[in-house]
Amino acid sequence: MQDTQARQVIIAGAGIAGLTAALAFAERGYPVKLFEQASRLEAAGAGIQLSPNATRILRKLGVLDRLLPAALRPEAVVLKDAATLRELARVPLGQAAEARWQAPYLVAHRADLQAALLAQVAERTGIELVTGARVSSIAVNAPDVAVTAEADGNTIEARGRLLVGADGVWSSVRALLTSKEPAFGKSRFSGELAWRATVAAESAAGEAFAAIAAADCVTTFLHPGFHMVAYPVSNGRAFNLAAFTKGERIDEGWSGHADPAVLDGATRGTTPGLAKLVALAGPWTAFPIHTVEQARWTSPQGIALIGDAAHAMTPFAAQGAAMAIEDAVTLADVTADFPADPARSLQIWENLRRPRVAKAARRGAVNRLAWHAAGPVAVARNLFLAMRSPEKLAADLDWLYGWEPQKIIRR
Repeated sequence: MQDTQARQVIIAGAGIAGLTAALAFAERGYPVKLFEQASRLEAAGAGIQLSPNATRILRKLGVLDRLLPAALRPEAVVLKDAATLRELARVPLGQAAEARWQAPYLVAHRADLQAALLAQVAERTGIELVTGARVSSIAVNAPDVAVTAEADGNTIEARGRLLVGADGVWSSVRALLTSKEPAFGKSRFSGELAWRATVAAESAAGEAFAAIAAADCVTTFLHPGFHMVAYPVSNGRAFNLAAFTKGERIDEGWSGHADPAVLDGATRGTTPGLAKLVALAGPWTAFPIHTVEQARWTSPQGIALIGDAAHAMTPFAAQGAAMAIEDAVTLADVTADFPADPARSLQIWENLRRPRVAKAARRGAVNRLAWHAAGPVAVARNLFLAMRSPEKLAADLDWLYGWEPQKIIRR
């Protein structure tokens, strides 16, 4: 029992980051206790893009085969001018992606990914999942971390060698750490709203989408006032639509109330076909986009933040889930590589991850500027894209999609 406690990893949050971390640590022989504040595990959001750097890890964890029946392999990412529907660029995916990056590029419902992760967790020994339990206090008494969680009026206590905060952009673990050590980051509203809708392929909105874009691609419509990303889900029976605009702060959470006139106004000047799609796809759900400032992610006392809890970023590179999945498996790797020195392992992990996460965030910021460009800047963008062949555009993503975890060399 004492040995189990000495090796136990406690994880807060059973979303993508937390479930992946539970599998990664269990695979390396660590007993895992996973706390989730929700009484029922329900995935927030709708569609999700999973690039090869993420699916490669999911395959190694045994999750990919569970997900594939519910996912699709899009043939390309296509950029279109929202005012004219002219194709500006195309990045080949499908079989080309698998040949180039040795793993598939997938689109799916977020709920399908979470279900695949949960199914794998249920079959993996050494993982205890406790739902309806919110972490309320943390105490460090080296070499242990003591965690208290509140569940339906009851108190649950757990001790282990490591606490992983994987509880999202409004992380309770990060809030508890920040109250003691201000060096940990805080979430902030980015000034952007994400408007989401899912439409059936055979509905009027689905037909409107099929009239302006290929049903087997990820299509991004570019416009100075907004951009919209659309792709098939549910084996092509539906389309996930996500539009992004500037907006006022709304209630924190996965969805809130925002004035639909904001989206309607942002789409002015687009082609009639796109305006028709936006009108038919409603009602839209507005999601406030929050980020977490680049501050500390780890404490030498045996605490680490991963995924959105550590570094929530804007979604314009479609890498939020992928970075969380990478965080989870690399943290487990480094912890296993330095079992006798937890403080050193956490510092090594953070030093390794920071440059890559920052580069992915910068890619998203560049995408946002390019996709909302107007006037001469838009002309320059279009000329640049016209000069880049699909092969060169794919090569530009090798650093991102071709990534694999690296074995740490002990010194």
